[in-house]
Parts: sequence; structure tokens; C-alpha cells
Amino acid sequence: MLTLEKRLDYLLAIYIAAIVGAELLGSKFITIFGVVTSVGILALPLTFVINDVVSEVAGKERARNFVRSGLYVLVFLFAFVYVARELPPAGFFQNNEAYRSVFGNSLRVILGSLTAFAVSEFTDVFVFNAMRQKWGQKFLWLRSNLSNFVGQLIDTSVFIFVAFYLTTPAYNIPKMIAIIVPYWLLKMFFSVIETPFTYLGVKWLRGGGSAADI
Repeated sequence: MLTLEKRLDYLLAIYIAAIVGAELLGSKFITIFGVVTSVGILALPLTFVINDVVSEVAGKERARNFVRSGLYVLVFLFAFVYVARELPPAGFFQNNEAYRSVFGNSLRVILGSLTAFAVSEFTDVFVFNAMRQKWGQKFLWLRSNLSNFVGQLIDTSVFIFVAFYLTTPAYNIPKMIAIIVPYWLLKMFFSVIETPFTYLGVKWLRGGGSAADI
């Protein structure tokens, strides 16, 4: 039988995979319900679910450790991508320009990703645990979704403003709001439909032991 620690390790692996997947593959855009969005939206909302699951079972500090681990991974990832892009290719490698283009995020986009991730994920953990302290273990669905809504609004707003605000004159505040609102609403939709996974995650994690075992 898996211990709580091992189950937390598996969740951390999924958490990191979602972050890396969203960052590396997120340069492709798709349309969902008429909203143009990065494919990263298919992976990144999972990190908020995991934050809530870990907070509910193992406590706020363990959830904050997940966020710190994710932030360290992102810093290392962006540093490694920079080095990989700058290294001269082997003579037979014919796709270097395409490689540089795919992994060629601007400094503003990278800074936006790091800042948005850190602020939104820590906020999600804070809001979820503040409500848990007030309401106890009741209303998991409400605590999870409300904390996710707040975290996702911050994530979307911070990233869009840091990465794109006034990159051209057209990218002014009204334009930023016009981008943020539908993107945030789409994230809220994903949060709601992922609610069953929060309950399943809590049940699965509790099956490995109690928080006292940590």
C-alpha cells in the first residue's frame, strides 16, 4: 500500500509535468468556445487542483512547497532553454532556426510566466486555506473553485500585462481587459468541470495515511 509520502511524490510529479508541459507547448494557440487560448490551458489548471488537494490533506505548508518546487523548475527550465538556443548546432542539424523560433520566448513573456505563476499559485493556496480555517472541511467544492477563480484571475492578469502591455500602442488597458476577461472565464469553466477530480484527489491522497504521518 502506498504511503502518504509516496502519494505526495506522485502528485508533485504530475504538478511539475503540468507546469513544464504548459510552458514548453503553450506557444500553440487554439480556439475553445470562440476564445483564442494557449494549449497550456489544458494542463495548467491542473496545478490549482493539486494545490487544493494537497492543502486539504497535507496542509498549507506542503502545498506551498509544491509551488516553490514548481517555481524552481520554471527558473531552471527557462535558463536551460536559453542555453540550448544559444549553443551552436552540429553541422548536419538543419532545423536550428526553427528550433530557436519555437523556443524563442521574449524576456517579457518569460518574466510574465514566472511572476504570474508565483503570485497566482501562492494566492490560491492562501485563499483556499483561509476558507478552510473558517469553514473546516465543509464546502470543498466551493473553497476549491473560489480559490481557483481568484488565483486564475491573478495568473491571467499578471501574465497578460507583464508580457504584452504596450508592446504596441494597440495593447493598451482596454485591450488587455478584452483579452483577460474571456480567457479568465474559460479558466473558470475548466475549474468547475475539474471539481470531481478535486474530490477524487483528496480521497486518493487520504488513502495513503493521515496528515499526522508527514
